[in-house]
Amino acid sequence: MPVLEIGGIEFDAEDMLMRIGMARAEESLAEFIKQAWHVIEPAEPYVHGWHIDFICEHLEAITRGDELDDGTPYNRLLVNVPPGTMKSLIVNVFWPSWEWGPCDMPYLRYVCAAHKVENLSARDSRRMRQLITSDWYQARWGDRVKLAKDQNEKLNFHNLVGGFRIATAITSLTGIRGDRVIIDDPHSVDSASSEPMREGEVSTFLEAIPTRLTNPLRSAIVVIMQRLHERDISGIIVEKGLGYDHIMLPMRFDPSRAIPTKLGLEDPRQEEGELLFPARFPQSVVDRDEKVMGPYATAGQFQQSPTPRGGGVIKAEWWQLWEGAVYPPMDFVVASLDTAYTTKQENDPSALTVWGVFTRGTKAVPTKSITRDGMWMDITTSMEREYEQRAPGVILMSAWAERLELHELVEKVANTCQRMGVDCLLVEDKAAGHSVAQELRRLYGHEDWAVQLV
Repeated sequence: MPVLEIGGIEFDAEDMLMRIGMARAEESLAEFIKQAWHVIEPAEPYVHGWHIDFICEHLEAITRGDELDDGTPYNRLLVNVPPGTMKSLIVNVFWPSWEWGPCDMPYLRYVCAAHKVENLSARDSRRMRQLITSDWYQARWGDRVKLAKDQNEKLNFHNLVGGFRIATAITSLTGIRGDRVIIDDPHSVDSASSEPMREGEVSTFLEAIPTRLTNPLRSAIVVIMQRLHERDISGIIVEKGLGYDHIMLPMRFDPSRAIPTKLGLEDPRQEEGELLFPARFPQSVVDRDEKVMGPYATAGQFQQSPTPRGGGVIKAEWWQLWEGAVYPPMDFVVASLDTAYTTKQENDPSALTVWGVFTRGTKAVPTKSITRDGMWMDITTSMEREYEQRAPGVILMSAWAERLELHELVEKVANTCQRMGVDCLLVEDKAAGHSVAQELRRLYGHEDWAVQLV
């Protein structure tokens, strides 16, 4: 056994190195992951990325019991990262193992849910049990963590001081409460594409998860997932403003969507398109995978910005500014009105957009058209614009959003329709829409434009 002598005192060198490593692992979840990696993946070398430190710092804040500036506990976290970036291992395997042993919190109870218990939940439950029962872990924290022999199953194991880890499907969360509720990929690709299945999983998350906490004030909920649909659980969390801190790290950096987390940490990348984890996913691999996955899956799973599979037909790059001072002759002009209930500042304004449809690749003929500032004029030229395709073109001709009383709103809408040569006005049949449509028909029914509730 190697012996190290310091100041005349002999030390077991191996034991000292182990204790130094233990101290470092107890201070840092990321350091614990580096040291423990060989237990979980003995055949694969550990590859570090800055995003691992980023996620770990937020999990450590939950472990410490940090509070936000308003005094509320920091215990709601949403993590959107691409597949293959260790999200499940970090949150579902290493974090609970770290809290139990290195943090001396073996009493914590974990409820870990995924879209199916047979795959993700079972896999990560097995990995955590493999880690905490390993010789490496037991030599360091075995005095703190021992599994109970009478409750040591693949999906449900307890330790001797009351802590447990239970793996389940998200739709089967009944009668279980935990100090940590971890939701890992609550949707599959198939369930996210199925409206009934997706809505069932969303309903379970909204209605059942909040009641599955040991301590309603202090217990934590962590959701980790890749985006699969614009109305998946992540989308609902963000849309409803449910108080979650949001870590959103796309495969390719998008500066327009980079925002600090509640802890004040920011994506350190600077260049648009800069890769998230190039040591594991270099440019050639990302290019190859994006080609196979296609634009829809790439937008959701890689970029964390899902677009409607059937509705993402209009590409962003198709939009251009109209360069001319005069619009082309329009085949049809349609306006769309979204009304608000009142003029109160906290409410949304009423909004109107006017769209013109024209035929590309045809000659302008002597007719009346409209300038970009809304003035009518005669077109006497026969200039021809060349386009790649003879397909209909659509132009956003006018738009406004204001908080207006009913009579003011009706008057402004009518004025816009008259000035822009509208053929049909679509009014959303919500809020004040029905009343506005009735007034427009009563006062302006003689005009050339129709009013249609939708």
